[in-house]
Amino acid sequence: MVPSFHNADKPTHRRVMVVGLLFCVAFVAISFSLRPFPGSGQVLVKADRLVHTAGELHKAN
Repeated sequence: MVPSFHNADKPTHRRVMVVGLLFCVAFVAISFSLRPFPGSGQVLVKADRLVHTAGELHKAN
């Protein structure tokens, strides 16, 4: 039989899966912490304008 990852013992398989999961969690955490946050509040201004004009009636063209 050819040795492969699929027929390895369970502790080795579990250890490899845990290490892989830890690398994934670390990658997501690092990429989330390094992403640029919007410096301007342009989105908030637009949302605020939409909330203030939500109940107003506009003339039809």
